[in-house]
Amino acid sequence: MLLRHAGIEPLLRAPDVDEEGVIAAVEAEEGRTLLPDEHVLLLARRKAAAVVASLARTDPDFDGIVVGGDSMFELDGEILGKPYEPEVAVARWRAMRGRTGRLHSGHSVFRVRPEHPPAEAYAVADAAVTFADDVSDAEIDAYVATGEPLLVAGAFTVDSLGGPFISRVEGDPSTVVGMSLSTLRRLAGELDIVWTTLWNRGGAPSTS
Repeated sequence: MLLRHAGIEPLLRAPDVDEEGVIAAVEAEEGRTLLPDEHVLLLARRKAAAVVASLARTDPDFDGIVVGGDSMFELDGEILGKPYEPEVAVARWRAMRGRTGRLHSGHSVFRVRPEHPPAEAYAVADAAVTFADDVSDAEIDAYVATGEPLLVAGAFTVDSLGGPFISRVEGDPSTVVGMSLSTLRRLAGELDIVWTTLWNRGGAPSTS
């Protein structure tokens, strides 16, 4: 949805990546817990690389870019992933109310074309999110009952039903929606790709 609003119609590919296994293996090898930025960047890169490898086997004539991403929300040093269960989401929202956390978002962009080795650019974008301090328990219960916060990192959205309960975002707002568009544009530029050449949706501004 985010890329579509930015004028880009993506082709979606599910990466074959065991996320928990990847993190566990790297942390065991390094003997430490990865920092949030390291965590999301590692997974973003592995996801994108997995799709690139798949394309090499199934579509060797592919000419375009591959984007991989991963996000996690941090509050007071604790990583908050997807809650999945309503009870977890309710407890989390009551804890987040009136406080500020940080969303970490890893980005990987590959330039893929025939007869050239894939080229990658990658980066992490962060955004601080402050939750309204006057969100009532009834509002939290009603929001969780919609099911929206159960499958998103941090148990909130900023561009949908959860938006009215967010009082402030510092950083690129699109980072909170899913991926930082400004970061993707910069990474594309590092690969000599002009962002406007990626516009492929009807109604996108003309570059001529």
